[in-house]
Amino acid sequence: MLRKFKDVLASWRSKKRVLPFGVHFKKFQSILERNNRILELMADMGDKSGGEYVFDRQYILDTAEQLDDMVFKLISDLSILTQSKNVELFLAFEHIRQAIQEELDGTHAPSGKSYILPLRELGHDLSEQAGGKMSNMGDIRNRLGLSTPDGFVISTRAFYDFMQQNGLLALAREGIEAWDGQDEAALEQLADTIQERIMSAPLPRSLTSQVLAALDDLARAQGIRNIRVALRSSAWGEDGDASFAGQYETVLNVPRGQIMDAYRKVIASTYSYKAWKYRLVKGFHEHEIAMAVGCQLMVESVVGGVLHTYAPHVADGVMVANAVWGLCSPVVDGDAPSDTLVLDRAAPYSLRSLSIADKQRRLVLAPGGGTEWKDIPEGLHLVPSLTLEQLEHLAQAAMSIERYYKRPQDIEWGYDASGALQILQSRPLRFWAAPLNSEPQLEDVTRNAEIVFSGKGVVAQRGVAVGKVFLVDHNTDLTTFPYGAILVSRYTSPRFSRVMHKAQGIITDVGSPTGHMATIAREYRVPTVVNTEVATSLLRSGDEITLDATQNVAYRGSICALDRFTLTEEDVFEDSYEYRLLRRVIKHTSPLNLLDPHAENFKPSACRTYHDITRYIHEKAVEYLIRLSERQEVQHLSAPKRLETKYPLGLMLIDAGEGTTCRPEVRTATPEQIASIPLQEFLKGMECADMWCMDPVSVNLGSFMSSFTRTFPTLLASPDEVGRNLAVVLKHYMNINMRLGYHFNIIDAYISDIINDNYIYFRFLGGVTEFVRRSRRAQFIATVLEHFDFRVEVHGDLVVGRLKKLSCERMSLRMRMLGSLVGYTRQLDARMHTDKDIQEHAEAFITAMKHFLGARYDGREQRKRQAFSNTDS
Repeated sequence: MLRKFKDVLASWRSKKRVLPFGVHFKKFQSILERNNRILELMADMGDKSGGEYVFDRQYILDTAEQLDDMVFKLISDLSILTQSKNVELFLAFEHIRQAIQEELDGTHAPSGKSYILPLRELGHDLSEQAGGKMSNMGDIRNRLGLSTPDGFVISTRAFYDFMQQNGLLALAREGIEAWDGQDEAALEQLADTIQERIMSAPLPRSLTSQVLAALDDLARAQGIRNIRVALRSSAWGEDGDASFAGQYETVLNVPRGQIMDAYRKVIASTYSYKAWKYRLVKGFHEHEIAMAVGCQLMVESVVGGVLHTYAPHVADGVMVANAVWGLCSPVVDGDAPSDTLVLDRAAPYSLRSLSIADKQRRLVLAPGGGTEWKDIPEGLHLVPSLTLEQLEHLAQAAMSIERYYKRPQDIEWGYDASGALQILQSRPLRFWAAPLNSEPQLEDVTRNAEIVFSGKGVVAQRGVAVGKVFLVDHNTDLTTFPYGAILVSRYTSPRFSRVMHKAQGIITDVGSPTGHMATIAREYRVPTVVNTEVATSLLRSGDEITLDATQNVAYRGSICALDRFTLTEEDVFEDSYEYRLLRRVIKHTSPLNLLDPHAENFKPSACRTYHDITRYIHEKAVEYLIRLSERQEVQHLSAPKRLETKYPLGLMLIDAGEGTTCRPEVRTATPEQIASIPLQEFLKGMECADMWCMDPVSVNLGSFMSSFTRTFPTLLASPDEVGRNLAVVLKHYMNINMRLGYHFNIIDAYISDIINDNYIYFRFLGGVTEFVRRSRRAQFIATVLEHFDFRVEVHGDLVVGRLKKLSCERMSLRMRMLGSLVGYTRQLDARMHTDKDIQEHAEAFITAMKHFLGARYDGREQRKRQAFSNTDS
C-alpha cells in the first residue's frame, strides 16, 4: 500500500496540464461509481452487524480489502480530477487502513496517549479509551444531563502500558494458549498467578503522579478535604453487547492513600478465574481485553437500588425497582431483602404494586475506608424506602436512558443526603422472545390498527419504533428534537446524525438505503424507512405512531405487542467473535464526523473513517466540476454549436460526450437534437407558454447605471474576454453559464437512474433595478425553489439553490421548472414594486407549473393530496 501511495505522489511531479472536459468528467463519473460502491459495502456491513445475518471471518476480510482498494482509488481519482497530490487524504487513509488491519490481526492497541480522561469529556465515541461502562456514564451525564458522581477515568492506555511494561500481557496470552481447555484447576492457577503479579508489579511512575493529580483536582473542585472515591471496572465491551455483570471488581470508599492499590485490584480482576471463564464461554480472545477504571466521588446514599426499565416476566408495560436503605450494593449482590415496586412504563409512572421488605440493616461507608453493616432503627424496618415523588423522578430518568440506548436498561442508582438522584451505572437488559414474524401472529397484533402507510419506500434499517412524530425540514433547529421521537422529513441528511441518539425511528419522503444518512442509521440501529414519498404529507408533529421497519408498515397509535417484541428481541449471533470483530471494523469505516461541508472541520485532516473520506471527496468533486465549468479552463472535445431556439438565448453548446445527436462538423443544433437529459428538460421548461416575457419595461435610469457599473463591468470588455452563453453537456450532465438581460444564471446538474448521484446546483445574480427590487426578485426565486424542495441561501440579490438525491423523474421535473423560472424572471425585478408582489408572483408561477406539468406536478400541496388518496395502498 505504501508503494502505491508513493507511485501516486510521484505521478504529480510534472506541471499541471489543461485536459479536455471529457477527461475530467470521466474521472468525475468514476468518483461517483466508487462512492456508490463504497456506500453499498458499508450498507451491507451495517446489515450484517444488525445480528440478522450469519457471516464468517472471511466475509470481514474480503469486505475490508474491497474497501481499502476502493477508497484508495477514490482518492487517486480526486487527485487526477483536481490535479493535486491530496497528501493529507492519503495520510488519513493510511492511518485508518492500519487501524483496520490491526483489528483483523488482533494487534490493535488502545488508541490515545492520555492516562486520565475527565468524566465531563466522555461519551460513546471514547469507548476504546474509557471502556464500555464509563463511556456509557459519560453519555448519561453529558448527553442526557442526568446526575452522576463526578470523577475521571484511568484509561485503557494506562492498562496497556502497565501490563506491557511488566510482561503481563504476554504471560496471559501464552498461558491461555497453552491451556488445554479442560483442566479447570490449571486455569484457576494461571489466574491466581497473573493476579498476584499484577498486585506486586510496579506501576509507571507517570501513571501514579497523574492519577493523584487528577484526584487532587477533583477534591479542590468539590471543596472536599478528605476525598473518598469509588473505583469501578470499565473494560472493552463491558455493559455493552456482553454485560460482564459481576465479573470485575468495584472498590468502594477508597481514600487517597489507597487509590493505586485499589486500581491494581480492579486491574487484577480482569484475570480472575470467573472473569476469564466468562470470556472463554462468550468466545472472547485475549486481544479483545483492555481495562479502564472509573474513579468517581463516593456517594453515601440514603436509599439506593436497582431499576429494570422493562419486566415482561411481571406484566406487560411495567418496570420494576428494588430499593434498600443505604448503599445499593445489597440489592446488586442479593445480600439483604429489598422493597419491590412495580410501576407503569408510561408517564405519570403510576405505582401498580408495592412489596415492603423487613429491612433490618443497611450498608454504609466505613470511617477508615470500605463499607460496613449498620442496624436500621426498628421504626424504619417496614417503611417504604422510596417516596412516590422519588419514584416518579427515578422512572423519568430511567426511561430517558432507555430511549437513548433504544434497549431496556438495568440501572443502579442512589439518592444522596441532599435528595439528589445519582445514576451509578446502566447496562442493557437481555431477554428472549419468540419471533413475531408469522402472518397469523402479525394479523392478530395489528388487526384493528389503523395503517398510515404500507409498503412505501425502502427499509434502510429493520426494527420497531414507537413514539411521537417530529417533523424536520431544512430550517429546523435540531437542538429542539425531543428524546424518543420519530424523525419524519422530506429528505435524508447526514446532519440527522446529531439527533440519531435521540430518535426512536426515521421516515423520509425521499432518499436511498445506501446514502450517508442510512449508513449512520444502521450504525445507531435506528429503525428507518426512506423514499416513502408520502410521510410528510400523512404525518404531523405530535402524532403517535408505531413504525414496523421490518414489515415496512406504519400504524397510528402505540401497538404494545410490536413494542414488546422489539424490547425483548435477542440475537445469539451478537455474542460471537465474528460479530464483535465486524463491529470493531465498522468503527473505522462507517461513522460520519464530517457533517457540514461549510464547517471548519470539513478537511482531510479531520477524516477519521472511510465514510469521512468518501463524503469529503464526493463534495469536493462536485464543487470542483462546478468551478471548472464556471472558469471554462478546459479543452473541449468538439467544436461549439449554436443552439437555435425561438427565444434569444444566444446559447453555445459544447458536447463533451453523448450530449447531442449532431455530427461533429455541424455548427448548429436544434432542441430536438439534444440528448442531454438535464438540458432536454430545461429547454422544455422554457417552452412553457407565458413564461418568456418580451415586453419592454420601464427602468429608472439611476437604478440602471448603479446596477450596470456594480454588477456588469464585464459588459465593457471585448467579446472574447466576456465569452458567450455556454452549456457543456453530456448524456446525464449539464452546466450552463448564461446571461439573460442583466442577470446571470449558473445551473450545474447531473441526472441519472442512480439516486445517490443526482444533484442540481442553481445560482442567480444581478438585475437592472435598484437593490430593493432585485432583492424582491431574489425572495420570489427562493420561495419557488423551496416549494420544489431546494435548499436555498439568499444574500441580497444572490440566490443559491441546491438539490440532491431525488429520482430521475423528479429531478427532470425540477429541471423543467428551472427552465420556466429562468424565462419568467428575466425582467421580473422591474415589475416588483412592493413586497406583496413576491407572494403574488410566486403563487402565479406555481399555478402555471401545475397546468404545465399536469399529472406529473409534485409540489407540496399535490404531494399532500396524493398521499391522502393512497392511504389504503
